[in-house]
Amino acid sequence: MQPPQVAPGRSPTPPQDRLLGRWTAAWLGATALGVANAGVRELLYADRVGELAAHQISTATLLAAPTYYLWLVDQRWPVPTTRTALAIGGIWAALTVLFEFGLGHYVMRSPWSDLLANYNLADGRIWVLVPVWMVFAPAALHRLQTSRS
Repeated sequence: MQPPQVAPGRSPTPPQDRLLGRWTAAWLGATALGVANAGVRELLYADRVGELAAHQISTATLLAAPTYYLWLVDQRWPVPTTRTALAIGGIWAALTVLFEFGLGHYVMRSPWSDLLANYNLADGRIWVLVPVWMVFAPAALHRLQTSRS
């Protein structure tokens, strides 16, 4: 039996359980990006552009920054299958929503209604794109990586 092929510049894939554990731990880096993104929004442009526009801008940057971070993590711990990528994405999305609601309600003391309002697309609140992208981004990056090999 031959060892699995590894794309040039990529690390071999660890066993499934270790891979999921590593990717779950790596979610903390994405969380740091999210916290930094919120800080930048509040310090640099929220007052100038208004609350809704600031929300939309920071959502867009929060879609881009973790995508690059996901790519970096995938270089370190390549995802072997689309199914695994979707599992990782589901874990990251669930952790993101739990973190948002836990921090928002229990630490920042925001009412549940305010937290849920960020998911109202009809009001221009596009935050829902972040957890949705979290679900699919690892699989999209996996497809991109495997199509290049």
